[in-house]
Amino acid sequence: MASKPVSNRNAVGENRYHGKPITEIITNGFFTVDQRWTVQYWNKAAEALLGVSAGDIIGKNLWEEFAGALPIDFYAVYHNAFIQDIPAHFEEYWGKMGAWFDVITYHCDDTLSVSFRSRNHPAHSGRLQQRFKMLNELYKFVTEITNDCLWEWDLRTRELFWIDGGHKRVFGYQIVNALIPQSFWENHLHPDDKVRILNRLKDILSAGSDRTWEDEYRFQRADGGYAFVHDRAHIIYDVDGVACRMVGATQDITVRKSAELKLLESEKQLVRERLTRQQAMIHAALVAQENERSEIGKELHDNLNQVLGAAKLYIEMAKTDDENREMCLEKSSGFIVNVIEEIRKISKTLSTPGMIMGLAESIKILIDDLITVDALKIEFQEEGINEEDLDDKLQLTIFRIVQEQLNNILKHANATRAAINLTKQGNDIVLLISDNGDGCNILKEGRGVGILNIRSRAELYHGIVTTVSNPGEGYALKVVLRLKDRT
Repeated sequence: MASKPVSNRNAVGENRYHGKPITEIITNGFFTVDQRWTVQYWNKAAEALLGVSAGDIIGKNLWEEFAGALPIDFYAVYHNAFIQDIPAHFEEYWGKMGAWFDVITYHCDDTLSVSFRSRNHPAHSGRLQQRFKMLNELYKFVTEITNDCLWEWDLRTRELFWIDGGHKRVFGYQIVNALIPQSFWENHLHPDDKVRILNRLKDILSAGSDRTWEDEYRFQRADGGYAFVHDRAHIIYDVDGVACRMVGATQDITVRKSAELKLLESEKQLVRERLTRQQAMIHAALVAQENERSEIGKELHDNLNQVLGAAKLYIEMAKTDDENREMCLEKSSGFIVNVIEEIRKISKTLSTPGMIMGLAESIKILIDDLITVDALKIEFQEEGINEEDLDDKLQLTIFRIVQEQLNNILKHANATRAAINLTKQGNDIVLLISDNGDGCNILKEGRGVGILNIRSRAELYHGIVTTVSNPGEGYALKVVLRLKDRT
């Protein structure tokens, strides 16, 4: 991962840090060796635990320096660690040291990292021991409170140090206070996130002006599954203004992210359902329109056409029958008047009411027209309605719903009585239409063209449509329409 000096060093001057790497202040012994078992790194804790200074061991062969001192089992475990890419954890008793050792090994990029601690060896004493103890407790408290996985990243050696077991607890990797190669972290990024994360991190470090790096991505657990994580880090620059280290924390946000994804999926499902409902309503409107045209065509052909044919016949008879001419003309005139009246009724049904006389009056006229041709008794009541609060489109919507439902009652209900109640309740207009007819199965009726047409009209005002019915027990339709807020 490339990084470059910044042109303005003062921008990062406050962010420079000259403290020791975390591997130098932890109580775990830590060292790395290459494939020839040549020691590459040896920390202070390793010096204290094993009694060998870094200057005496770095660059030398581990087994030659400890010939005859290390148990043979140690060599077997270390040798096997070089041929596997997963962390290994084991416990062994070292007789010469008189202590049991907890050991974690990890191999990557031809280097073996070893983290170890003695159960009963006093690694340090006095003030230094107390300092290490306080640091360990601090890391422990931080991880317990935040459930974060703490880490330090050496950008020059491309190695990360996973601190105090957070990654073991959260992701299941047997790595505690141990170095891992940067490639290990990269290889466990989710393939769909990897390029984005690496490119953004590279840009931030190359710019050399940011103090922090923060991002969200998916990281592979030891069991092969992926966790959603939130990573945050403090970027440390050297005296030349080049990013050299990062200290950060990784937090598992899988629960939160899963909830967000579920919410997003629920929202998408609602959108899909709304689109499906709108498509059904559009289809219902088109079907209703075609049915309406079919009814008009049938009425014109089967009724009015026949009446006009009869009128024409009487006019032709009047031309030749002097004795019955007056009677024929009267008959033909009467037929023509009937046709005119029928056309007026059809036109009135299809045309948009002017609402000049108001919503309530228009509903009363509609009722009067219906009861002249049908034995159905219809009662209409309104309460608390101020028509000045209703715009023309809302009044027309209510009128069309009443018209649609009364038409459904006349065609299908076999009812003798119907009631229409129009009231204002708070900021809602409530329309209730009921009848004493045959009723129906609501589950089947809910897919009918008539009710879908009513729902489509109510949807324009975010209305709520509910129906109550059982076979033989009548039918009730309730529509609640929300008035627009005038404030």
